Amino acid sequence: MRVKINVTGIVQGVGFRPFIYRIAVKHGLAGYVRNRGDAGVEIILEGTQTAIDSFLRDLKEQKPPQARIHNIIQTPLAGKNEYTQFTIFKSSSETEHSGSVVPPDSAICNECLNELRDPKDPRFDYFFITCVNCGPRFTIIERLPYDRENTTMREFPLCGFCQKEYEDPLNRRFHAQTVACPTCGPKAYLTTNTGEAVKCVDPVREAGKLLSEGSIVAVKGYGGFHIAASTSLEAPLVRLRESKSRRAKPFALMARSLQAAKSFAEVNQTEQELLTSLSRPIVLLNKNNKYNLSPLVAPDLHNVGVMLPYSAMHYMLFDRVDDLAFVMTSANPPNQPIVNDNNEALQILGGTVDYFLFHNRKIAQRCDDSVMRVHTDRNVFLRRSRGYAPAPIMLRQKAKRCVVALGGELNNTSCILNANKAFISQHIGDVENLETRSFLQEATNHLIHLTNTKVDTIACDLHPKFTTTNLARELAEQNGWELVQVQHHHAHVAALMAEHGVDEMVGMACDGYGYGADGSAWGGEVMLCTSGDAGFKRVGHLEEQPLLGGDVATRYPLRIAAGILNKDVDVSAWLLQNSNHLPHGETEANLILGQLKKSGAPQTTSLGRILDAAAAVIGVCYERTYEGEAAMKLESAAVNGKDALGLASVICGDVLDTSQLLLAIYINRDRLSKADLAYSAHAYLAKGLATLAVEKAEEHGVKAVGFTGGAAVNALLASMMREVVEAAGLRFLVHEAVPAGDGGVSFGQAVVGGFSRF
Repeated sequence: MRVKINVTGIVQGVGFRPFIYRIAVKHGLAGYVRNRGDAGVEIILEGTQTAIDSFLRDLKEQKPPQARIHNIIQTPLAGKNEYTQFTIFKSSSETEHSGSVVPPDSAICNECLNELRDPKDPRFDYFFITCVNCGPRFTIIERLPYDRENTTMREFPLCGFCQKEYEDPLNRRFHAQTVACPTCGPKAYLTTNTGEAVKCVDPVREAGKLLSEGSIVAVKGYGGFHIAASTSLEAPLVRLRESKSRRAKPFALMARSLQAAKSFAEVNQTEQELLTSLSRPIVLLNKNNKYNLSPLVAPDLHNVGVMLPYSAMHYMLFDRVDDLAFVMTSANPPNQPIVNDNNEALQILGGTVDYFLFHNRKIAQRCDDSVMRVHTDRNVFLRRSRGYAPAPIMLRQKAKRCVVALGGELNNTSCILNANKAFISQHIGDVENLETRSFLQEATNHLIHLTNTKVDTIACDLHPKFTTTNLARELAEQNGWELVQVQHHHAHVAALMAEHGVDEMVGMACDGYGYGADGSAWGGEVMLCTSGDAGFKRVGHLEEQPLLGGDVATRYPLRIAAGILNKDVDVSAWLLQNSNHLPHGETEANLILGQLKKSGAPQTTSLGRILDAAAAVIGVCYERTYEGEAAMKLESAAVNGKDALGLASVICGDVLDTSQLLLAIYINRDRLSKADLAYSAHAYLAKGLATLAVEKAEEHGVKAVGFTGGAAVNALLASMMREVVEAAGLRFLVHEAVPAGDGGVSFGQAVVGGFSRF
């Protein structure tokens, strides 16, 4: 008999064709396998029914570890057998099916790592050693099908040795498109910050020595450049902070090994599994009592972001030095995409670094590192990018429309919803300028082509002035797509519902800012949401509080605190006493005191702003120099505290009072420790919001309560809320597959656009 089989999913770039070849030969089948232009795989089988059944069983049960099969479509074929053996055919550009995609980049496998260290191996000490099971994938692909000529590897013709392995069905580099060796593959080289070549035998290990001695080095990786520096020497870190205008934002680290990470951080079993996974994300780890790295790495925080080496180059950087870790932070100017081009790097980073560790392989797709943390034993995404994007989130049901969603304005991603698969792009960043807007457009178009999606709807935020909103309007008009605008916090809750496959939820959506349905600034919302319904009901929120000076108050939270406290106490003396924490000192303090006597300041319900105000009154953060700084420092201060205030929740008319919390902190600021005050702030807000959500869930007969938004990455808030919700016999849900913050908004927008009735 004869049968045609189309397999969709992550089936290109993961050793799928060699796998198909082997099991077809094993069962005595003739025919062929080939990649298709829609990222799927086409198979023709000729043989007995028994052999084909056995083949299909092996296909499902023994697929390559990185392969993900979404659909197996079988079509019986008439006519006589045409083939005498089984062959891997040249790829086809045909695009019949949609929803497949190339896999994410993957960390170096153990087999390649062993070969890297084996002096007898032809790839000994080769910085770009890869095989069918590891290496860059998403970041090298320019177009489909996934063949070498469609990737940035086409500039490196295979030598005889690599060609032989590429054509050997028994070799793990059989049809591995990234196969290369020192003879035919990419070359690494070291230059000064002006591009002058540095003569050395081993540029990678020389770069490691330079880092250990105090130099700052830009290192070209899979998806862009990192800026690397010592974690123990103060001078390069001071220079790096000055040149990047990054006074306090924590730097990510790359530890030389798991054991090295454990020497300065606490690592539980779940964190260890994340660190050593093929995705190799940055994982936020609590500093341990032996932490001895420079305080400039992660100032005033209880945790530090750590990743392990994920390429041969990274391992080699540590070979001739004793350093436990290097700073390894994304190389991008403020609010700009990660740098990915050699000439661009010289121009943009030359004034920041001392040296460049280049290689001559182009990067097709920029891709930042993923960032995660663990809440007890649950994975929480802060950023979903390298190692995960663009693998799809699988939904319980198929959407009614094919949607592209452009997300919000900060920490942006885009999302393609095609049937029951949601493809979230790599991290884009803050879409506030032409460069990032262009990156968003390029990444989104690439994802549409990779998934072969015929878009009919575009979704965006409700905010009328967002760059992404304006872009969505333009694209809708150009392409004839239906435009759907989704309220920011509704998108957060919709994302959480879709991730867990629930039809209704009372969601607590908490963050710094979202454009409310009434045009005001929301950020501490309790919402009743139902799937399949374009609307939502706001059933509760935090008390509205004034933002003296508007956006300026989000940077200097003393302004927020003064506006709240002024309702109950005279803050004149306190504000003047702390005026050194304002950019214009007493002059600004007096201006604020004048503003307090007037009305008309914008109002906000934001949980983030309350955390900011609490941090300022307690004295742990007076200025926000990076997104979420005050909230992060407040959580760090609270780690060893207790609920010394013991405030009962004050809920009036579906509104949680926050004025009394700040007043209690203010009154007790000299009596209680910062740790206890910080913990008490978390306890009041978490228990109060959860109590309000439980009341609304019980009132409406809803069994699930969720926590989403940027504040949901806070482990203390999440754990306290869980206790309240589960004590009421309700299901408590948090994000595990998509970011809780704005990196997950595009997913929620796509879900609303794809499933709702209009």
